[in-house]
Amino acid sequence: LPEGDMAKPLLGHRSMEGDPSTMPAAGRTIGVLGSGDFARSLAIRLVCSGFKVVVGSRNPKRKAGLFPSAAEVTFQAEAVKKTDVIFVAVFREHYSTLCDLADVLAGKILVDVSNNTEVNHHKESNAEYLASLFPACTVVKGFNVVSAWTLQSGARDGNKQVLICSNNQEAKRTVAEIAQVMGFTPVDMGCMSSACEIENIPLRLLPAWKIPILLALGLFLCFFTYNLIRQVIHPYIREQKNKLYKIPIEVVNTTLPCVAYVMLSLVYLPGVLAACSQLYYGTKYRRFPDWLDQWLQHRKQIGLLSFFCAALHAVYSLCLPMRRSHRYQLIETAVKQVMWKKMNIWVEEEVWRMEIYISVGIIALGLLSLLAITSLPSIANSLNWREFSFIQVKLTFSGPHTDHGGQRLTCHPSTSLLWHGNCKLCTGVKGKPCRSTPLRAPWSHGTPHPGGDTER
Repeated sequence: LPEGDMAKPLLGHRSMEGDPSTMPAAGRTIGVLGSGDFARSLAIRLVCSGFKVVVGSRNPKRKAGLFPSAAEVTFQAEAVKKTDVIFVAVFREHYSTLCDLADVLAGKILVDVSNNTEVNHHKESNAEYLASLFPACTVVKGFNVVSAWTLQSGARDGNKQVLICSNNQEAKRTVAEIAQVMGFTPVDMGCMSSACEIENIPLRLLPAWKIPILLALGLFLCFFTYNLIRQVIHPYIREQKNKLYKIPIEVVNTTLPCVAYVMLSLVYLPGVLAACSQLYYGTKYRRFPDWLDQWLQHRKQIGLLSFFCAALHAVYSLCLPMRRSHRYQLIETAVKQVMWKKMNIWVEEEVWRMEIYISVGIIALGLLSLLAITSLPSIANSLNWREFSFIQVKLTFSGPHTDHGGQRLTCHPSTSLLWHGNCKLCTGVKGKPCRSTPLRAPWSHGTPHPGGDTER
């Protein structure tokens, strides 16, 4: 190959980020219609990114002091004439106030940054409604998932993604280039029909966490009720002993590890069921049932809630010696030792069991902490697939097995331990065939893959 061809990259850039040659020229004028908090933060960010900013307001003299000195604050009609890209930072209810500027806005790019107050509050999205009011303009939906605080503090202290959609590819590219110069990562969400989904994103409160949280609360109530009956109500009925003081700390501390074990088991179990389904049908291309598919998608949230319960259990356990009831029990034990004239109550087996129990618990919590940290998007994106799978697969086995072994050394098997142990046993059995006999990827029973055996 010629030397000049060797210097060329093999693959070109196809993302919306573009290359420096396609970036907007420094000093390009950007218009902002509106004088609220978001408009002010947007103007500050644009000025810091090297753009000339013209702010259109109905009362420019009153609002001029709220914007940076480098930004020009004038009337809306004057601001629209000085730029071709305009951010519409006004509420949907006030779009009609801009209709007088329809002739001046013709042919310009309008960036709608508004959000609704409720999910699917209107039949059409705000961006589609704006496009219907100004058919001569090109409307782009974007920057609505970015908060005013993120705009002021910079992309390093908040979410860097900016979701963009429009029916005009050139307008989307222009807005994407502006977003990248501002330090954000533009994401092309398609045509204008995606605007409704983009506007609903900031209004949703942890949509993927609802089922796992309800599951954790349900398990907590079940185990808490059982432990309450066993440790408080039963001694009161049988021996007339008042042990209500155990409810805030001891009963809760006994409940948390049970919930953590069962939740951790529910992380492994869907993988076992999915593997059994693929082996039974002889193919990996058959879709899972909807309930199993949803279960597989919620494994991350279930695992993080399991880690949360385990961390709370560790904190509660550290606080056990701080209780007043524990101090009274120590004094009572010392008094009984004097009354019974026992010089030594040291039990070697119990001492070793407790030492091993605490040590193994600390190791298991450390491994679970590593699993939880690597599941965060910011950490997971910095790892390659081999590193991520090694931590999630290998440590997934070692961490829970370590804690499970410590529990078996120090206490009698409980229902939660048996449930967790059975799930781990099934997970080990699932991996056995692949280790003993290499399996060909099964397309279907007795049916070769359409592409032949040479394809993967």
